[in-house]
Amino acid sequence: MTDLVKVEIDAGVMTLTLARPDKKNALSNAMYGVLADSLERAEADPAIRVVVFQGDGDSFSSGNDLKDFTAQATGTFTGERHVMRFLKNLAKATRPLVAAVQGQAVGVGTTMLLHCDLVFVSPDARLTVPFVNLALAPEAASSLLLPARIGHARAFAMFALGEAVDGATAVAWGIANACVPLEDLRTRARTAADQLAKRPLGALTVTKSLMRDAEAISALMDREGELFAQRLQTAEAREAFMAFAERRAPDFSKVG
Repeated sequence: MTDLVKVEIDAGVMTLTLARPDKKNALSNAMYGVLADSLERAEADPAIRVVVFQGDGDSFSSGNDLKDFTAQATGTFTGERHVMRFLKNLAKATRPLVAAVQGQAVGVGTTMLLHCDLVFVSPDARLTVPFVNLALAPEAASSLLLPARIGHARAFAMFALGEAVDGATAVAWGIANACVPLEDLRTRARTAADQLAKRPLGALTVTKSLMRDAEAISALMDREGELFAQRLQTAEAREAFMAFAERRAPDFSKVG
């Protein structure tokens, strides 16, 4: 579907590399499709025991490709949307998920980390979930998972004010396991993945299932998805995306 996600399998570890550095690894519909397909493949192949997410360039991911958002908001988007399939596969994944995060991790670039079992960040990581800034709503079950992880006040500030969380703070708040130098980031994540790949997969699967209510998470994703789609059609969202395209600050005071 696209060459913007590199898929590599080695020694029981599937590595998914976002390879769109010129766009800060913004996720297009086709990229979501590859990610969703890859997670489904990992679940079906007993030889794949761990999945690692990483991004090329200076950012992990700048979030959704806003061109796709704009197309959905204006009703010009055609074809199958793969984002929900990817999110649902995250929710029900039985394989351990590991992430290596540097630079920007915007929107889904952060919310997907809440589904990862081990997260390693570099000091320059900047985690943001600025859904309110775009007149949207949280997704990927983050409305539950983020406050459960860091508390209501911190989560609300991230959602409503768009406050960024750096690498060291992400560790202190429990979003990430460790903050490591950028040059060591992928090695640290891969080392952890290799360690997991040598563990008994059945025991890992049971442990993960006990720690997460996949059914409840999936149901919340559906509710969030409905509200997200509704928000995309609002005058507030149109103003937010128009302001972004025109490189100006949005003015929501004139939007009823």
